[in-house]
Amino acid sequence: MAKMFWEKDANPRALEGKRIAVIGYGSQGRAHALNLRDSKLDVVVGLRKGGPSWTQAEQDGWKLASPGEASKGADVIVMLAPDMAQPSIYKNELIPNLKTGTMLLFSHGFNIHYGQISPPKDIDVTMVAPKGPGNLVRRQYEAGRGVPCLLAVHQDASGHAQDRTLAYANAIGGTKPGVIQTTFAEETETDLFGEQAVLCGGARALIQAGWETLVQAGYQPESAYFECLHELKLIVDLIYEGGIAEMHKFVSETAKYGDLTRGNRVIDDHVRQNMKKILDEIQTGAFAREWVLENQAGRPQYSKLLDRDRNHPIEKVGQELRKQMAWLKQESTAAGRGKK
Repeated sequence: MAKMFWEKDANPRALEGKRIAVIGYGSQGRAHALNLRDSKLDVVVGLRKGGPSWTQAEQDGWKLASPGEASKGADVIVMLAPDMAQPSIYKNELIPNLKTGTMLLFSHGFNIHYGQISPPKDIDVTMVAPKGPGNLVRRQYEAGRGVPCLLAVHQDASGHAQDRTLAYANAIGGTKPGVIQTTFAEETETDLFGEQAVLCGGARALIQAGWETLVQAGYQPESAYFECLHELKLIVDLIYEGGIAEMHKFVSETAKYGDLTRGNRVIDDHVRQNMKKILDEIQTGAFAREWVLENQAGRPQYSKLLDRDRNHPIEKVGQELRKQMAWLKQESTAAGRGKK
């Protein structure tokens, strides 16, 4: 079993009097910064002037500075800019301000694990990774709850890295539902695999393939949309709330039998072998190298593939059907979707 930490294990005093510079104000950056401020910690936000999050940050009451200015004199620097922007920010703005004993904290291990950022040996390098989007991290904190977090210490130069990192997780609400000890390698590799094979890549491809199969067989695109995309949320919500066994309690016996006898024909040994190949590319760094080079080249393949998916016919069908679903706009607003 994984080692877990709770509120009783955290020492809030570990961050007392510490200046915390949050670099970036996207989904996670905004939530972390606001939660830290509401936890009565000394927080400054560093942003590129005129960037997409600048106006939102000003509206939230921050006196803004550049990443370099914000990090001057900071005891904790929280790197929450996008993965591909982090190495440049680190090299050009943060390195001059890394004093001995500084804690450099991440919410994802990509750049440390794959060597895109190589901090000096005299600073702490740690991670707190909430297992939920930023708007949920913020909403749960405001409700007096929290989102579970992963915690990792990659480098402990001060001898206090674990205490400080746990205090940080506590300050954003993570110790209420629990904080799980992990490593940069485990967090990075499992996160990338989940995104690619299941949560984004796998789910997206499965939805499109199911829709295409029905439409090519002569069924109405609208009927195929409801069966292969729309109703997926109902199933995922049941699994999210109580696991697969709980989902089985709420679907029909016919659906259950179809699941148990046909599901493994879709996710067969061939699919499992492809999953293993994807994991191998992550573990060896092949995916990371590919993604870094893709960015250096201006993202030509990424842009082409994204345009292909945006123009998939299921998107046009869904766009028309969702116009009739008034509740979707209300749910999106309540969830804070689209907020940076």
